[in-house]
Amino acid sequence: MSQIDIPPVLVTGATGRVGRAVIDQLLDADVPVRALTRRSEAAATLPANVEVFAGDLTEPESLDPALSGAGAVFLVWTAPPQTAAAVVERLAAHVRRVVFLSSPHQTPHPFFQQPNPMAVLHADIERLIAATGHESTIIRPGMFASNSLAWWAPAIRAGEVVRWPYSAAESAPVDDRDIATVAARTLYQGGYVGGDYVLTGPESLTQAAQVDVIGDALGRRIAFEEMTPDEFRRLSEGTAPSSAVDMLLAAWSAAVGQPAYITTAVADILGTAPRTFRQWAVDHATAFTGGS
Repeated sequence: MSQIDIPPVLVTGATGRVGRAVIDQLLDADVPVRALTRRSEAAATLPANVEVFAGDLTEPESLDPALSGAGAVFLVWTAPPQTAAAVVERLAAHVRRVVFLSSPHQTPHPFFQQPNPMAVLHADIERLIAATGHESTIIRPGMFASNSLAWWAPAIRAGEVVRWPYSAAESAPVDDRDIATVAARTLYQGGYVGGDYVLTGPESLTQAAQVDVIGDALGRRIAFEEMTPDEFRRLSEGTAPSSAVDMLLAAWSAAVGQPAYITTAVADILGTAPRTFRQWAVDHATAFTGGS
């Protein structure tokens, strides 16, 4: 594909774990990139050849400067739902293609079928995008491999036992870098319009097995103890919305004894196998030892 005179791609959620990686992938492909940020100081964390725009999804009119002249948008919804319709309307008025980072809420697997306010929001935004009639692609990552950083890294860095509920719940963690590479490919290449892709890692692993894999990457055994759901709820108070906690517990409970849902979408789009959780753990080992 020729990259001559390709219009800029606007990346929302530009400093987040997927958005930031999408920027790198687009730059590597010589695609001009714009980044939308709510805070001007965030620009310092972005590459110098990225055009940074201040804007906020809660203020749809603030997006207009960033959208003017853009060809596509990578949409990561990071706001309350009230302005979704106005934002999608503005996107449709300026760009020809939207790639939306959604969730696998349509996937026929118990893990993804639990009541989930975020899934309701994602479904609504998908309907809004479809109604515009513009080119669109939906990206649906399953469980992120990087979730383990928030969940288990503090205990592992401290040399403590990892205590967690539903140790036998299985998932197929997908590497953030694979998500970003797929998203970038669908933003600047043809052939993906109308695509709806569930992205997973290549293997089904219990939560306890994932901790073991991290231990292998660190060269030491990490002790794991089962925590009750009520304990998890108490420890999560003030750190996560209760609806999100209830959704996770219900999903993990439903996944016990159920091999994870696995797709070939990453390999189909990229032509290479998705990274394993072991690869991810080795590449991020320093994050579990106190390094950067």
